Amino acid sequence: MTAAPTLTAPRDMRSRGAVMAGLERTRQRIAALQAEELRLLARADALAMAQTARLASSTAREREIPLRDIAAEAAAVLRRSDRGMQQRLHDAAVLVTGFAATLAALQAGRVDAAHVRVIQDAGARIADPDARRRFEQSALAVCERETPGRARPIVAVIAQRLDPVPADERHTDAAEERRVWVRDLDDGMAELGAVLPAILVHAAHDRLTTFARQVADTRRPQAGEAVPEDVDRRTMAQVRADVLADLLLTGHATGAVSNDALAGCAAITAQVQVVVPADALVPRGLLVPRDMLTRAGVTAPSTPVPAGSIHGADGGHGILPGLDHSPAELVGHGPIDSSAARRLAATADVWERIFLSPTTGAVMHVDTYRPSRVQRRHLDARDEHCRFPGCRTPSRRCDQDHTVDAARGGPTSLANLANLCRRHHTLKHAAAWTVEQVGRGVLRWTSPTGRVFPDVPRRVLEFAALASPHGPTPEARLGRTEPLETAPF
Repeated sequence: MTAAPTLTAPRDMRSRGAVMAGLERTRQRIAALQAEELRLLARADALAMAQTARLASSTAREREIPLRDIAAEAAAVLRRSDRGMQQRLHDAAVLVTGFAATLAALQAGRVDAAHVRVIQDAGARIADPDARRRFEQSALAVCERETPGRARPIVAVIAQRLDPVPADERHTDAAEERRVWVRDLDDGMAELGAVLPAILVHAAHDRLTTFARQVADTRRPQAGEAVPEDVDRRTMAQVRADVLADLLLTGHATGAVSNDALAGCAAITAQVQVVVPADALVPRGLLVPRDMLTRAGVTAPSTPVPAGSIHGADGGHGILPGLDHSPAELVGHGPIDSSAARRLAATADVWERIFLSPTTGAVMHVDTYRPSRVQRRHLDARDEHCRFPGCRTPSRRCDQDHTVDAARGGPTSLANLANLCRRHHTLKHAAAWTVEQVGRGVLRWTSPTGRVFPDVPRRVLEFAALASPHGPTPEARLGRTEPLETAPF
């Protein structure tokens, strides 16, 4: 555990603690009121449906009137758009009838409205009632401990795993909705938006960020140099937006302000981190050498092969006819279709195998086919992002921090290392926050007022939510009293 900096006066700490406790109580009251509002909106939707059912007319226009009528009045009461209110009435009705446990969690203040949207967005497509109930229980186990931003990709993966409809079929349908749009804003501005496959969007954003960082580094004065009057004072977001406009309009990231800043821009490529289960790399029904399956970590099914089948002709081969293909995922986003994952795997310079514990889902070991910094790869696979509660900065942009300072004797080992972004790395050393590791990558942060915030690796949390939504919490199961499964380094 790191040594905490000198604390402020005890009275200041008590005042700060009272503020935090007040914020917590206020948030719970707001959540309860939001739940009550959703029930009222669902009731308004039910009233409109009842009026529609009593209409003798069968024309679509006339049957829309009751809903438009009650939505218009609700919108006037809440000072909202009546078109948007119609959608809110529908969403509230779906939530009340299809996600009762989520609404109860909101009423109790265990989650907030943003968590509810995460659960409803991911679970709305699950039509099977039993699968939806299992999804809701697992999703709540995640949302009750994570921020909405962190919970979203985990909940998306859970929905993908529990939805009976094949993932590739859903992706194909979703890809039909790809589009680009423009929305006018005030003061001579406008918004450019696009819906595209997640891999393309994240790769494009990463490439824009790489360009923007190079522009910022080029324009930043060196140590000892005087700051020129025309120094580039744009924020990273502004540079990224300018680079986007330059690329779209000219084909080069060389706008007026950043001209000559990117001489080697052609060499910049996007980077995305994709996790592909071994079985997703092999098309269903393909004849595969058995030793290849073994090296990939896949066990060929033992079901007898019908006599005369080509798949049974060679005892040295295995077949994957009935594998339940696990979804590949784009780290930080969620599931992607397996065909896109196979295309990326085919062009990757390096493959990494990630071995997960069968009992906890924790990353136990990472290896590659060429020499690498093994600990770094293991930590990047385990953490995926900054390990401060709620932060999602990708691990490739983080520092490898010693939980117990190396200067204080902390070892350079997996049990004493974690990815922290520069902002939270600085906070850890400069403020009164403390952190300790309790096993299998679980970090326990303590705030200056004594509040404890466990941070569980995403894979462990996802595994625990799917395995036993109502069981003990992951950190309770992963305390230091339990023997740890350690990687071989």
